[in-house]
Amino acid sequence: MSAQTEPPISRFPVPTLAEMPDDIRERLLAVQEKSGFIPNVFLVLAHRPEEFRAFMAYHDALMDKPGALTKAEREMIVVTTSNANQCQYCVVAHGAILRIRAKNPLIADQVAINYRKADVTPRQKAMLDFAMKVAFEAYAVNDDDHDTMARHGFNPEDVWDIAAIAAFFGMSNRLANITSMRPNEEFYSMGR
Repeated sequence: MSAQTEPPISRFPVPTLAEMPDDIRERLLAVQEKSGFIPNVFLVLAHRPEEFRAFMAYHDALMDKPGALTKAEREMIVVTTSNANQCQYCVVAHGAILRIRAKNPLIADQVAINYRKADVTPRQKAMLDFAMKVAFEAYAVNDDDHDTMARHGFNPEDVWDIAAIAAFFGMSNRLANITSMRPNEEFYSMGR
C-alpha cells in the first residue's frame, strides 16, 4: 500500500512527535533508535500522556523484571491471551517479540493459533492454562489452580506475575481493539 492509501493506525487522534511531552517523545525516539521504528502502540497511547505513562510503567514492571518466568514465557502469556481476545495488534507485535526471545520462529505462530498443541513444555502449558483462566474466568480461580501451579514449580510470586500479565494485557487488548490499532508492518518479519 502506498502511504496515501494506508489505513490510519488508530481511530483516535495520534499526536506527532513534536506535539508529545518531552519525556514521551524521548522514550519513543529511544525505541526507534533501538528497533528502527516506533511501534504504533506508543503513538496511539500518546494521545493521553498520563495514561501512557501509567500504562508503560506497569508494562515495564511486569515484562522487564527478573524472576522465574523467562521473558519468552511472559510473551507466551501475552500472545495466548491476546489471541483469545482477538487482538490483532498484540498477537502480531508480541508474536514478533516472542519469536526473538524464544529464538524460535515457529513458537509464536503455534502459541497464537492453539497453545494447547504448541511445542511448549508441560510447565509452560500449565502456565498458559492458568493465564487463560485468569483472562476469562478469574472468579473461578481456586486452591486447585494454585496447587496445580505449585506442582509445576511456580511459587506464589510467579502465580501473581502470570495473573498480572494476563490481566494487564486483557486491558491492553481491549484498548487496541477499540482504537483499531494497526500493527506495524515491521513486526511481521521480525524473528523469522
